[in-house]
Amino acid sequence: MYKILSISFLISSLAAFATVSFGQTGSKQANTSRAGIGLKSSVHSNSGGVEFWLTDPSRSILFAKQPSLAFKSEQKDVPAIHVDPAQTYQTIDGFGYTLTGGSAMLLSRMEATARAKLLKELFSTEGKGIGVSYLRVSIGASDLDEQVFSYDDLPAGETDPTVAKFSLAPDQQYLIPILKEILAINPTIKIMGSPWSPPAWMKSNGETKGGSLKMEFYDAYARYFVKYIQGMTKAGIHIDAVTIQNEPLHPGNNPSLLMLPAEQALFIKKSLGPAFKAAKLKTKLIIYDHNADRPDYPITVLNDPDARKFIDGSAFHLYGGSISALSDVHKAYPDKNLYFTEQWIGAPGNLKGDLAWHVRELIIGATRNWSRTVLQWNLAADPKQNPHTPGGCDQCLGALTINGNTVKRNPAYYNVAVASKFVRPGSVRIASDEVKNLPNVAFKTPDGHTVLIVLNDSPSRQTFSIDSAGNQTTATLSGGAVGTYIW
Repeated sequence: MYKILSISFLISSLAAFATVSFGQTGSKQANTSRAGIGLKSSVHSNSGGVEFWLTDPSRSILFAKQPSLAFKSEQKDVPAIHVDPAQTYQTIDGFGYTLTGGSAMLLSRMEATARAKLLKELFSTEGKGIGVSYLRVSIGASDLDEQVFSYDDLPAGETDPTVAKFSLAPDQQYLIPILKEILAINPTIKIMGSPWSPPAWMKSNGETKGGSLKMEFYDAYARYFVKYIQGMTKAGIHIDAVTIQNEPLHPGNNPSLLMLPAEQALFIKKSLGPAFKAAKLKTKLIIYDHNADRPDYPITVLNDPDARKFIDGSAFHLYGGSISALSDVHKAYPDKNLYFTEQWIGAPGNLKGDLAWHVRELIIGATRNWSRTVLQWNLAADPKQNPHTPGGCDQCLGALTINGNTVKRNPAYYNVAVASKFVRPGSVRIASDEVKNLPNVAFKTPDGHTVLIVLNDSPSRQTFSIDSAGNQTTATLSGGAVGTYIW
């Protein structure tokens, strides 16, 4: 976990109820359904109307469905957001969280009935379910596990080049059982694996923190990845993608690894790519997995044609740089995918500021810059932001605070919910106007609905219109509020 202070914005708000109405000036274009991925949206088309979900911290309205609204006449002389379904961009894989080992431990220690209710709320779209559709897990320990471990830990001085002693036993206690419960709710949820460190015996310093991967163990580490994917498959868990290294330019975490771009390219083309090919694995290989201030890193790796042929795309965090850097990588290699895989919120959190920043920069910003995912760090912690490794993040606020069977929903819960419930996997981003103080993003879902997410990024109440396929709507949001509109 790359530690910086979380960004909070104090947004003053007028206590005004947010309203919306649609007006039709032409025939509505017919919706075209596509084959969906994952759970179906819980949206039901209202004849002549729209579903509207509001998240308004100033009124303590927390992702709540508002009354269904009928089409009405358009309001003139207000800012307009035009949505154009004909202009399409990337497909969405999902929105969600990192399910750390610590998160799995806290969930496992809940009573079975309470845990089942919570998991249904998180991973189903039915009722109050927010439909989380993508998870990232750590390959071995992250810094939000109780202790550091790999799947092939050995006494000092010993090595295991064939990785014969590999074992997923550390994940059998908490992570794998929780993933199985989640898969029972949503069998098609996508799961990404990311390593924080190889086994210490593979590293130049022989420690879990820092160091580099020894070239003599490139093949062994490739076998380690293959055995991880095969072992999870045997446990009934499909790993859709892996990143090569979490935050490869931040070797100060525990665990961590320094892996420069030339090293990552060499490891992929020499060992990892060929090992995946030999094992006939379909799991995607994703590079970088670090901050947007270094788009040169993934571009450097992709510049190597022998590595590039094995690579699906690049992953990003936003503890540094601008979210627009994702588009720089897209422009350089438009055939390669982009993923946003991590962003933390520092305890105790500030819903007004955290909601505005994360929705503007990630839910809207990352997807407008070609990302197929938006994932928050991390799913759950206890009231003291535990567990974490020695030297791991002690300020990381989970989307949930779990204390026994008591659950508190924190800003990251709502940041994800505004998109995850309705922008289902297989949705496609479509064009929408960029309007001052009204950042927004639009999608066409697999079942033919249009979803528009709008943030009022000003301190005062704002009225605006939406125009799409001959239909008009006017909407009003309080300062700092987020509206999710579905028609």
